[in-house]
Amino acid sequence: MQAQVGDIRMHWREVGAGDVVLFVHGFPFDSGMWAEQLDRIPRRFRLIAPDLRGFGSSTRGEAPVSMDRFADDLVGLLDHLGIDRTVVCGLSMGGYVAFALWRRHPDRIRALVLCATRAGADTEEARRARFELAGRVREGGSRVAADEQVPRLLSERTFRDRPEVADRVREMIESTDRATIVAALEAMAARPDSTPLLAGISVPTLVVAGGDDRVVKAEEMRRMADAIPEARFQTIPEAGHLPPLECPAEFNLALVHFLEAIQGH
Repeated sequence: MQAQVGDIRMHWREVGAGDVVLFVHGFPFDSGMWAEQLDRIPRRFRLIAPDLRGFGSSTRGEAPVSMDRFADDLVGLLDHLGIDRTVVCGLSMGGYVAFALWRRHPDRIRALVLCATRAGADTEEARRARFELAGRVREGGSRVAADEQVPRLLSERTFRDRPEVADRVREMIESTDRATIVAALEAMAARPDSTPLLAGISVPTLVVAGGDDRVVKAEEMRRMADAIPEARFQTIPEAGHLPPLECPAEFNLALVHFLEAIQGH
């Protein structure tokens, strides 16, 4: 599905009817990373997975890319669809967008699912690494990002037992326009520290960590969950940085249990 949302043509995937879940993909992917959720989660939930601006089939538009811009785009999509409030499920960069949504549009959020993400801003070292990667991608294209990212993103079990997942991840990265990758890297480097928001999150929250995540360690995510009032914390032991792709059955079970627990909230 596609619609004009502000200055972009936004594409999204949608199935089901009922309580709404908005899936926000990570970097540098697209809505296809949520295929196992849209295919397998019961259709009594309305599942919406957009492509953020510049990713997948959404246009990039003229406005500068930022986490706040991504958040405002998503609110524009909710407005287009006539949705007042939604569960927001964000992975990695999608978690950064979820924090921007909470900061800018808390009235639109019914609950949060934060997966393989962190609240803190980049360290100087991490910021420098993003700018260096952006430079290499500018020169060498999206394949440079795939070569660097894929080995870090997946668990050893995924590489061993589900090599097709690694192939799919590489395919998504390589199909992303290099200018979008560069813009997103710079936007992530510039994002603010969301740690001060944690104590004020007043909606039900589920925090999901991959036990073999080398990008955001499970213990860091546990500390984040501890800082959010009454947040639930779930580790998926054999997943790396992409639990919804690597261990979809376990991720979906945790998500559905959470959604059922908050019905009527």
